[in-house]
Amino acid sequence: MSYVLGIDLGTSSLKGVLVNRNGEVIETTSSPYSLQHLQQGYSEQRPNDWIRAFEQVIKKLSEQVSDFSEQLAGISISGQMHSLVLLDEAGEVLRPAILWNDTRTTKQCQQVSEELGEELFVITKNDALEGFTLPKILWIQQNEPEVWQKVRHILLPKDYLGYYLTGTYHSDYSDAAGTLLFDVGESCWSEQVASKFKIPLDYLPEVVDSSQAIGNLRDELATMFQLKQEVTIFAGGADNACAAVGAGILTPEVAMVSIGTSGVFLTYEGNAAPNYQGKLHCFNHAIPANYYSMGVTLTAGYSLNWFKEMFAPTLSYEELLQSIDSIEPGSNGLLFAPYLLGERTPHRDSHVRASFIGIDASHSFVHFVRSVLEGITFSLKDSQTLLADVADKSFTKIISIGGGAKNKDWLQMQADIFNADIVTLKVEEGPGMGAAMLAAVGLGWFADINECAQKFITYSEAIKPIKANVEQYKEIYSHYRKVYLQTKEL
Repeated sequence: MSYVLGIDLGTSSLKGVLVNRNGEVIETTSSPYSLQHLQQGYSEQRPNDWIRAFEQVIKKLSEQVSDFSEQLAGISISGQMHSLVLLDEAGEVLRPAILWNDTRTTKQCQQVSEELGEELFVITKNDALEGFTLPKILWIQQNEPEVWQKVRHILLPKDYLGYYLTGTYHSDYSDAAGTLLFDVGESCWSEQVASKFKIPLDYLPEVVDSSQAIGNLRDELATMFQLKQEVTIFAGGADNACAAVGAGILTPEVAMVSIGTSGVFLTYEGNAAPNYQGKLHCFNHAIPANYYSMGVTLTAGYSLNWFKEMFAPTLSYEELLQSIDSIEPGSNGLLFAPYLLGERTPHRDSHVRASFIGIDASHSFVHFVRSVLEGITFSLKDSQTLLADVADKSFTKIISIGGGAKNKDWLQMQADIFNADIVTLKVEEGPGMGAAMLAAVGLGWFADINECAQKFITYSEAIKPIKANVEQYKEIYSHYRKVYLQTKEL
């Protein structure tokens, strides 16, 4: 039976998910790489490390799956958004990639906001933030002019890997939308933005649908990997878009909450691109002619990891969370605001910091643990509340993925705080699964993503909100929302 390979080019590793035509995961494997922090606020990576990691993943799959070389039919790539890869005329990398979590570009963000004004939201549907690609390009122009003079191609990480595999320059709509150079509503590069900042449009790759083929695997690579049949490479998509596809976020009444290092509350927008004035991110989806919106909590799972390493380094996560069901909702008045590195949605404040509020002599260690989980979930509810207030959106079901989906008590907490049914994936492979689905559709195995999802995605039984807890959390959340306003002044 033929296979598709979904690649997830992440910040710390590259993961491969091998899936057959029945949606069964045959094998997964990954290869790590490092980040470079040359000084505070800088975060860079060598694109050649992504290539090395990809080659390692292919090698491992060849060893682990006996018919891999005969049955691999297609590859699609999901990748970290926003990060900047610069190539010269010959397609050679000019410098390390500047990553999405690099924060050196505050000055350039101010420049973009001042020079574009309201047009920034009209065209790109997003605000100028340090994570986006355009401010990074301006930083190169202003600080490394000798590099900028040699630039002929501007790519995102997954698109650089696609170039390595095929020799062609392509991106997809969902990844291009995260650059601040893309007209999200018109689904094309913005000539107005590019010319304003002296970026030639021909430096930017051709943009295609996520499930469109961008070429076949180069002959020399097919020989090196000892593959026996022609392998088609598909455009793929941005990591959040692919995660949404892999979780089945295909209708407006369903949302996704993803708790990793950061946290995301994401919803499908259909075929109309809303303008949230930067309060929420709005991007083109990996599903053709569709959009999604999302809010971001900067330190979601990171907050739990910080608490564990600071106060309980010898405990496993299972041991850390094992008694939280013994504590009533609200942790007996203890509130945690998870602003360890500032906050993105809804406050867009890089300076505010985390706090525990309401510490009482009666509080035990487990109260603190539960309050951390509640604070993370309240922070994600802020995005749900924005969607309700600005767009009158409500959700009958929320798909929970990532670390927050691994503990039954935390899942119940999410159901109670979001006041919605919470379901998890029976097989969760993150953006890599979404990429594999895009390849399956591109190969013609399915008519569209919806048909593919029926075969590839299965859910657990829903966890329903407990009415009494919902009412308690409504009041507690109203207190939580005051914490930012009070601590901001301090």
